[in-house]
Amino acid sequence: MRKDIESIKDTEDGLDGSAAAVRLAEGAPLRNVVALDDPGGWLSLDAGVREVSWYQGVPLPDWERAAPLPSRLTRLGESGLALALCHRDGRIRQAAIRQSGRHPDLLPLIAVRCADWAAPVRERARKLLRKALTPQTATDLAPLILRLGHRDRGGFGVELLEDALREADLERLAALFGHPDRGTRRFAYRLAVEHRRLSPAELARAAARDEDAVVQDLCATAALTTMRETEVDVEDLLGPLLTARAPRVRSAGVTALRRAGQPERAEPFLGDRSAVVRACARYVVRQYGGSPTAWYRERCATPDDPALAPGAVIGLAECSDRGDGATLWRLLEHPADRVRAQAVAGLRTLDLADARRLRPLLDDPAPAVVRETAVALLPSAKQLPADWLLERTGPQWPRHTRVAAFRLLGAHGGVAARRAAAGLLEDPDVKLRTWARHTARPVPKGSGPQGDVR
Repeated sequence: MRKDIESIKDTEDGLDGSAAAVRLAEGAPLRNVVALDDPGGWLSLDAGVREVSWYQGVPLPDWERAAPLPSRLTRLGESGLALALCHRDGRIRQAAIRQSGRHPDLLPLIAVRCADWAAPVRERARKLLRKALTPQTATDLAPLILRLGHRDRGGFGVELLEDALREADLERLAALFGHPDRGTRRFAYRLAVEHRRLSPAELARAAARDEDAVVQDLCATAALTTMRETEVDVEDLLGPLLTARAPRVRSAGVTALRRAGQPERAEPFLGDRSAVVRACARYVVRQYGGSPTAWYRERCATPDDPALAPGAVIGLAECSDRGDGATLWRLLEHPADRVRAQAVAGLRTLDLADARRLRPLLDDPAPAVVRETAVALLPSAKQLPADWLLERTGPQWPRHTRVAAFRLLGAHGGVAARRAAAGLLEDPDVKLRTWARHTARPVPKGSGPQGDVR
């Protein structure tokens, strides 16, 4: 469908490639149209030039009004060459590359043309990019080149980028470690790990600092590998790992305590909030003859201990047997919401979830406790009184209670479940209201069960 020129011009600059193309055709400076560090903007411009209906209301650039077109490109400025580099005609793109060497800001489009479908265009662009790509320009173009690397002919740019950054000093490479694009950060850290540009302590800090799971695994693994191969300051390496926010990084640090011969430092992590960290801590403690089960039992022996970690409660269930069920039942009276919630989860883990005894917890003021109770009671939902659950879907109850009761009624089935769905169609909570509407709608034959809300 043809785009109207006014709607194109009204589009926010830099977000729509067609709008950018029109601005350039009108003579706007390239820097005012596309941010030089925005890979999405360059790719959008490349597509937008070909999408604009130049012959249907949008003014044609002056240089394109007469033939032969390539011969007129010598008089073009930066904005005109940007349009020519994205032109639908490969001859024009090729000719524009010849004229682009004197305009450094056009280098992103040269990188785009390195993955061009036309071989003559592609080869000329690659020749120019190889000459122009320095450690500085490689750092600037890395996000764009890496995105182009996903295209069929994008591998050349990535290889060229690797060659350029391999020679870069660490300070320049480090500029990519904090890049907002996670693909760029992954590439930079892989390069640093491969060529041993970072010390074990620096890798450990990177694993603890970065929010991307791939970077965390890459840097933590590299740090621990280096720990095995060379003499390093163990505390400089383990400190950032053990205090990291991400569970996968903490678990790597806990596992490394075994190689460091410091199993006593693993004990506090037996009560970690993460299951994977707890499992690693149990492994380390057992390797040195310790008993995680005894540690958990000791911590959970006092039902009202305000210092009891919720992780210790679920940890008891993870490595003990049904004989510890009595301890978990007592912890249902603990003043801390998270401890009560983990006690319910532990009872479910040990297959001790008794519907009659857990039913009162559906009225608990803590959403976490009610959520865990609902999950534990789902297999035995039919043992709960339908009218009792139906009452708890009323507007006088907190949202978490209404959600749990409705979820259990769905597993219960029958008239009460349909009545609950009908009553919740006017619920003040939009998610619960939507869920009820889907539940009340006739289910097509062969479709699966409906989801739930949190």
